[in-house]
Order: sequence, then C-alpha cells, then structure tokens
Amino acid sequence: MAHTNQAKKRIRQAEKQRLHNRTVRSDLRTHIKSYRVAVAKKQDGADKLMAAVESKLDKAAKRNVIPTQRANRIKSRLKKLAAK
Repeated sequence: MAHTNQAKKRIRQAEKQRLHNRTVRSDLRTHIKSYRVAVAKKQDGADKLMAAVESKLDKAAKRNVIPTQRANRIKSRLKKLAAK
C-alpha cells in the first residue's frame, strides 16, 4: 500500500489512465472489425472506414496507447486484406 501522498496520487492517475486506454482500445477494435466486415461484404464505404481506422490507429500510437510499430503492422495487414 502506498504511504506517501505522491504515491497515492500516482495510483489514482494510473487507474484513470488505464480506464481511458481501455476505452480507446475497445473503440479501435470496433472500428477494425467493422472495416473487416465491410471488406468481406465488398461494401462501397470501405475506403472511408479505412481512413477512419488509420486515423484511430495513428492517434492511439501517438498517445502511447499502443506501440507505433503495432499500429503500422495493423494498417499494413488491413490494406493487404482489401487488396485481395
């Protein structure tokens, strides 16, 4: 258990950040899944969805929610999927 005020505050901040990161990751997974479904069904709006997914990935990487290389890898794989 934390004894100092600083340590207690860091615990509060870490928990708040963890919850925020969890919502960001969940939203990201939702967008990726909707893009995969759109590509599988060959829907017209897949291009717009890819732009939205790329934006979400870049923002998550910029804010250190996910590593930058992971974001790049996911984008690459999604583009390969659409090219098939």
